[in-house]
Amino acid sequence: MESTRPIRALMRGLDALTVLNMRDGATVSEIAHEIRLPRTTVYRILETLCSAGFVFRDESDDRYRLTIMVRSLSGGFDDDAWVSRIAKPLIEELGRELVWPVSIATLSGTTLVVRETTDHSSPLATDRYSPGNRLPLLSSACGRVFLSFSPAAQRDTLIDILARSGKEEDRLARAPRADLQRILAEIKTQGYAVTSRTRRLVEEISLSVPVMTGERILSCLTVRFTATAVPLKTALERFLPRLKQCAGRISHSFVELKAEAQKTAPERSV
Repeated sequence: MESTRPIRALMRGLDALTVLNMRDGATVSEIAHEIRLPRTTVYRILETLCSAGFVFRDESDDRYRLTIMVRSLSGGFDDDAWVSRIAKPLIEELGRELVWPVSIATLSGTTLVVRETTDHSSPLATDRYSPGNRLPLLSSACGRVFLSFSPAAQRDTLIDILARSGKEEDRLARAPRADLQRILAEIKTQGYAVTSRTRRLVEEISLSVPVMTGERILSCLTVRFTATAVPLKTALERFLPRLKQCAGRISHSFVELKAEAQKTAPERSV
C-alpha cells in the first residue's frame, strides 16, 4: 500500500481547533503565534471553520470561539477512562463521608448523563439511579449548574434547542430570556444550584456544584438528601464545602492526567 502525505491544510485546521479548545476564545494574531503560521493563513482557516459551523467570531471582542458543533466530533470518543480513574474513587470517598448518594454527570447532547453514582451503596437513597440515567438541563440542579458555567455561545445554543423541544421539563427555556439569564447568573454567582421534588411523600433536595478545568466546565457533582432529615441551611453548611473540595480534587487530577497523556503522546512532526 502506498504511503500518503498528510493534508497540511487539514492539520493546520486541527491545530487551530486545539488552540481554541484550550482558551475562552482567541484572536487571529494569538492563534497565528501559537501555531506559527502567517495571520492571513490563520484568518482563512478560521473563516473556513466558521462556514462549517464549528467556530464563530464574537463581534463584541473580535475573538473566535468554538460552537457546540465541535461536540459532534467527539461523539464516538470514550472518555470513561478519566471518570473511572479519577472521579469514581473520589465520589465513593465523599459518599462514605456524607452517607447520602453522590453522583457525577457530564453533558450528552441536550441532557446530562450520570457517569458514576454511589446510589447503590448509600443506605439513605430514596430512589437508586445507575450510570446512564439522563437528567434535564433546566429542571435539575446539575443541569442548571452546567448551563450557568457554560460559555455564553454554548449556553444560548442549548437553550434555543430546548425552547423548540416542546417538552414540559423544558418550559423554562420558553420563558422570557432575561428571566432565565437572571436565574443562571445568580447560580453562577453563588457557585451552586438547588432543586427539590417530592419522592415517595418526602421532599428530596439536590445540591450541585461544577467541576471546572480553568474556564471550562467538565462535569457536575451532586448530592441528594431529604429535607426532613437535612434542612437546606444545614446542607449548605455541611455538604457544600465537601462537594466543592471534591470537585477541586477531580479537576486537579484531571489536569494532571491530561498533562501526563500529552507528555507520552508522540510529537507531531512539523
